[in-house]
Amino acid sequence: MTDHQSSDTEHRMLLGGAGLWLLMALLLAWCMVGLNFGVTPLKTIFAGKFTRLLQAHIDFLLMTALILGIAASRVRLPWTVRWAMVIGAFTNSSLFLLMSIFPSLDNPELPPPMLFQVYLFASLITTSYGFGKASVLILKSSLRP
Repeated sequence: MTDHQSSDTEHRMLLGGAGLWLLMALLLAWCMVGLNFGVTPLKTIFAGKFTRLLQAHIDFLLMTALILGIAASRVRLPWTVRWAMVIGAFTNSSLFLLMSIFPSLDNPELPPPMLFQVYLFASLITTSYGFGKASVLILKSSLRP
């Protein structure tokens, strides 16, 4: 293992996060199936736009793919970057999920509650830091002889 390759422990953390978010995407896919079949409890839970639930599902899949791709690079990443990627992948995707559960968060005529805005910006910053820093480190690694 060279200086820029990740250890198995670092790798497992990313793989664990990707596994969790892939399971979440699968759960949301089944929720969408249930909604299409008119399952009443699901219609009550997901009172917002169906498209927001679909966006949450797709975003969990996208974040899973990004984490797996970055893990496959085997580039050594600081723990802060790994955690920011895994946490940011969840919080970013969960923004759509929250809008599908609470339709008032998706109303352009009403400002969202301050707590939601704080969560949104914390998510954007965390996700951008994690994936942005990982991208820079992977790029730097590709330039080494």
